[in-house]
Amino acid sequence: MGPSNARITAVLGPTNTGKTHYAIERMLGHRTGVIGLPLRLLAREVYDRIVAIRGPSVVALVTGEERIVPERTQYWVCTVEAMPTGIGADFLAVDEIQLCADPERGHVFTDRLLRARGQLETVFLGADTMRPTIAALVPEAEFMRRERFSTLSYAGPKKISRMKPRSAIVGFSVENVYAIAELIRRQKGGAAVVMGALSPRTRNAQVALYQNGDVDYLVATDAIGMGLNLDIDHVAFSGLEKFDGRRMRHLAPNELAQIAGRAGRHMNAGTFGVTGEAAALDQPVVDAIESHRFTPLRRLQWRSAALDFGSTDRLVASLEQNSDDPMLTRTREADDLAALKALTDHPDVAPRLSGPRDVRLLWEVCQVPDFRNISAGEHATLLARLFGFLHDGGAVPDDWLAGQIRRIDRTDGDIDTLSKRLAYIRTWTFVTQRSGWVSDENHWRGETRAVEDRLSDALHARLTQRFVDRRTSVLMRRLKQKESLVAEVNDKGEVTVEGQFVGRLEGFRFRQDQSASADEAKTLRAASIQALQPEFNLRADRFYNAPDTEFDFTEQGGLMWGEHAIGKLAAGDDPLAPRAVAFVDDEAGPDVAEKVRRRLQHFIDRKIATLFEPLLNMKRDEEMAGLARGFAFRMVESFGVIPRERVSGEVKALDQDMRGALRKHGVRFGQYTVFMPLLLKPAPTRLRLVLWSLSQGIDDFPSAPPPGLVTVPAVPGAPADYYPMAGYRLAGARAIRIDMLERLADLLRPENSRAGFEATADMLSITGMTLEQFADLMEGLGFKAEKGERPKERPAQPEAPAAGAASPAPETDAPADAPAADAGSAAAAETAEEAPTAVTDAPAPSDDTAAADAADAAAPETPAEPEVEVFYTFTWAPKRRDGGGKPRQGQKPRGKGRKPQQKGPQSFTAKPKPKKDKPIDPDNPFAALAALKDKS
Repeated sequence: MGPSNARITAVLGPTNTGKTHYAIERMLGHRTGVIGLPLRLLAREVYDRIVAIRGPSVVALVTGEERIVPERTQYWVCTVEAMPTGIGADFLAVDEIQLCADPERGHVFTDRLLRARGQLETVFLGADTMRPTIAALVPEAEFMRRERFSTLSYAGPKKISRMKPRSAIVGFSVENVYAIAELIRRQKGGAAVVMGALSPRTRNAQVALYQNGDVDYLVATDAIGMGLNLDIDHVAFSGLEKFDGRRMRHLAPNELAQIAGRAGRHMNAGTFGVTGEAAALDQPVVDAIESHRFTPLRRLQWRSAALDFGSTDRLVASLEQNSDDPMLTRTREADDLAALKALTDHPDVAPRLSGPRDVRLLWEVCQVPDFRNISAGEHATLLARLFGFLHDGGAVPDDWLAGQIRRIDRTDGDIDTLSKRLAYIRTWTFVTQRSGWVSDENHWRGETRAVEDRLSDALHARLTQRFVDRRTSVLMRRLKQKESLVAEVNDKGEVTVEGQFVGRLEGFRFRQDQSASADEAKTLRAASIQALQPEFNLRADRFYNAPDTEFDFTEQGGLMWGEHAIGKLAAGDDPLAPRAVAFVDDEAGPDVAEKVRRRLQHFIDRKIATLFEPLLNMKRDEEMAGLARGFAFRMVESFGVIPRERVSGEVKALDQDMRGALRKHGVRFGQYTVFMPLLLKPAPTRLRLVLWSLSQGIDDFPSAPPPGLVTVPAVPGAPADYYPMAGYRLAGARAIRIDMLERLADLLRPENSRAGFEATADMLSITGMTLEQFADLMEGLGFKAEKGERPKERPAQPEAPAAGAASPAPETDAPADAPAADAGSAAAAETAEEAPTAVTDAPAPSDDTAAADAADAAAPETPAEPEVEVFYTFTWAPKRRDGGGKPRQGQKPRGKGRKPQQKGPQSFTAKPKPKKDKPIDPDNPFAALAALKDKS
């Protein structure tokens, strides 16, 4: 007890009345002072405030796990359990004095109410429910009621998705807090997390997220009800029950008010309500909270302070003693008492208990809290180990303590793992704070504090990573502030808005980051489009002024700007004038879209004008008239390539002048195809297939064959007219390039197709085919191929040289009809002859075997089996005019009496009228074609 003339004041009232601020001012008005606070978090907050006023050299911070005590300490900021009550300070204060009724810690607050006094002034801060009990237990106390600065009103139930900014959602379990924080992250961009189990460093970092506006929501346990000063406008309860260590129970109205009162700071009004699965508050409860009128506390938790250390049994008995005062009820068995009972009969403890000193030491060890929240047995085992060290050696061994700390000093893992390590390090922080328990207190306190700081930072990072989407929260705040957002686009197209990655810009289409949830996506889209508007305009200007070399078209009609799809081609009124369709987001605006479309149209118009220049020149030739002009339009409609059987009648109708006019524009009248050779190059062919596919309405455009190949395999299911548009003619299992087919026809013309002929090396070289492939090609062109075998002619053997003479060089001879080595490449088509089989003589015998060789030579010679070669004989096999015969694959049978369709060389099987000076072989259709060509 303090001096009889010392002033005792109970400053009571609801939250947001400035009681703690009043106590700090009163303490700083004295030379020395002590203030006890309910939470380590709140103690750190008050310590920082006083340090800011008086400096760190005169302010001490003492909690169960932290001890900062300067040499010239004047003011002590402590948790209630760690308050030094016997130092004779002028001023002493205890905050949240209503915790005297708390089932777990209430006996400590009651002890301070009854026994802790300042030499000159004592102040108890708390709720007005403590007035009658303080008046009865401390009759000399004066009372001061403080009114709330702002109003507090009930807002009813609200969904989390509709929760207004600057709100705190309160949960009563770790799982509940995490679930709510995760939901808010998806819907609102993120939330800060505050729990009593967090270290001050982690809690301060999380609170800073909220206070700085990085997030607009706070998810917390009821720890925020104990004096933490935050800028909260609304408090929502996600539940109305909590686990008090023994059972689930409903929160009393005064407990709800303590938490709800955190809404509305200083003069700002606050609201409270419920959310989630919490039921709406009853009207009497609402009225009590709004008017701050609650049932007074009639009973306080108490435990005797007169402890008997004569033996463990006597100590237990003194701790379980009942009070004579009806307002003081014996507290339930606390953790330290349960640990004492467990250790009394422990085999490692009982033999060491020989007197009061040992019992007192054991009781001090039992004060170590079970921060780890493991089983009572494991906690008792740890305490027994500590008691053994302190009893036998006087201190915890350095190497053993270092090993315990080293196992915890890891910053990897998830939130739960780091939280568990923080709980473990708090045990060793508490141990190192006990005077005399370790050999080098300063060293070990620094070590444990450093580990706790590292774990705290890591936990803050994990909490932020999991529950805060900085990107969404930053963008939401800037959108709310209606400020101009700044977007940056790097060379990879990655878009950042206010430093936050939001997606990629592909051409003029924004691809939003797919990792965002549906709720986040709305915010990202709004912020991104607003910020990208200037970028769209700048990019459109750059695009419009870009050279044609930066653009290209795909075989599916897409239009590319570099690697980005910027548009596509659509069919127009004229097959040679397709429309360009731009890919531009609507948010970019119509001006940007029109500028991009115009530039794409310019590109494709110039590309067609360049690649189809001969065709377009022929179309615009006004000197061409009559049948020639009509045939020119047929060529334009067919993109410069027409199978001859389709226009055989029109070709016959053209006189020499008309044909000359067409040839002037590059038209070639081939025996199989009428075409413009310049349009068979790879670039025009690629574009022709795109334009033809557009005009035909084909969904999946066929691709052009690889450039440089004379023949290509047939494409299953290819659209009609694909091969002419690709510059090929289908013949059998392969298709041959139409210009090379005309060269082949020139080689076939002199051959006797009725008597039959064999393929020459030139024929195979042109096509780049093997003999078997060439036979299939010829059958596809209307010839019959008969396979045969015959002995291969061997070269004449030279006379045997004289003994000892050098062997002559080997000779080679290739058959005239050897197949080409490569059926695919154009280069192979030029060197397609088979490698000859070399026939060499045996080397000259040595002197040692000359006699044996002579004897072998004298023996009768066994005739060698002759080599066999395969050959094909090709004869012309036209279809019967009466419709008889089996039609070829893919050809419909003709009706009886129907005029045969003109197709390929078959159109010219009728014997033409020969010129007098040049007789024609009636068995050779190519000779007839040549005669017709000369005549025309």
